[in-house]
Amino acid sequence: MSSHAVFHPEDLCQILPAPGYYSATVTNARFRHSVRGNRMLHIVLSLQGVSAAYECLADYFVLEGVSPQGLFLARRRLVELYRACGFQPEEGQEIRPSHLLEARLEVKVEHELWNSRPRLRIVGYCSSWPPVLDSPGSCASECEGSPHA
Repeated sequence: MSSHAVFHPEDLCQILPAPGYYSATVTNARFRHSVRGNRMLHIVLSLQGVSAAYECLADYFVLEGVSPQGLFLARRRLVELYRACGFQPEEGQEIRPSHLLEARLEVKVEHELWNSRPRLRIVGYCSSWPPVLDSPGSCASECEGSPHA
C-alpha cells in the first residue's frame, strides 16, 4: 500500500451525467445564511445512477432579502420539493428541514456553465414512482417527461 495520496480516474472525469430525471435521496437539509446574510434553506441530495464524482448535489431556497419575484420563485420551488417528498404544505405551516431528511424523490437536472465550467443544476422535483412515502398528504401529480410517468 502506498503512503502517498493519489488521484483516481473518477476524480478526473469531467463528463457530466446526461440531463434528465434521476432518483435521489435528501441527505441533509438545514437553514443557513447566504453570502449576503439572507436566510435560506440548503439541501443536499444523493443522486442514484451517476458516477461517484456527481452523486452529491446541492440546492438552496433563499427565503428573505431578495426581490418579491425572487422570493415567489424560491417559495414555489420549495413547495414543489415538499410535494415531491410526499408532503402537502399548508398556509401558515412551519418550514422544517428535518421533515425532508431521507426522503426519496426524482430530480430533473440540466447542464449549466458556472465560472466557465459545466456543472449539474436541479431544475425540478417530482415524487418517486411508486410513491416512497405512503401518506395522505403525498403529492399525486406525476412529472411530465419522467421515465415513470
